[in-house]
Amino acid sequence: MTNEPSLLDDLYREIILDHYRTPRNHQEMEAPTCSAEGANPLCGDTVTVSILLADGRVQDIAFGGQGCSISQASASMMTEYVKGRTVQEAGDGARAFQQMMTTGEPQDLEGFDDIDALRGVAKFAARVKCASLAWKTLEQALDGRAEPVTTDERTESND
Repeated sequence: MTNEPSLLDDLYREIILDHYRTPRNHQEMEAPTCSAEGANPLCGDTVTVSILLADGRVQDIAFGGQGCSISQASASMMTEYVKGRTVQEAGDGARAFQQMMTTGEPQDLEGFDDIDALRGVAKFAARVKCASLAWKTLEQALDGRAEPVTTDERTESND
């Protein structure tokens, strides 16, 4: 039993590293329906999320930018999760992810499998911002808001 948490930690570490080393949907999109940019000024992470919507669904999604392994792996996982989902389901996923980052508890959503690897990040406030950046940027793009997203509370708008 004493090896169980270590094995799970190792598995989660491997999932995160896989998404960082081989990010899914890390590319430019020529004609997105909507897009948004985000930044974490604390550590320099940046992300651009571009979405192609069709019939109320995320037909395609891409991200660009650079940053730490947590921010880039989270962006990769986010794109895999939302592709093919409705706009409502994508927004629900973003809110569930933020809940997981707040509580550290796994979310019971279909397709959140790899994303659960990030729940340990909830223990580290500075890293939560890294993991949340792509998800906040996704929400910004889906809402059609033009202002860039930031994880710095001192500059965030109070919507």
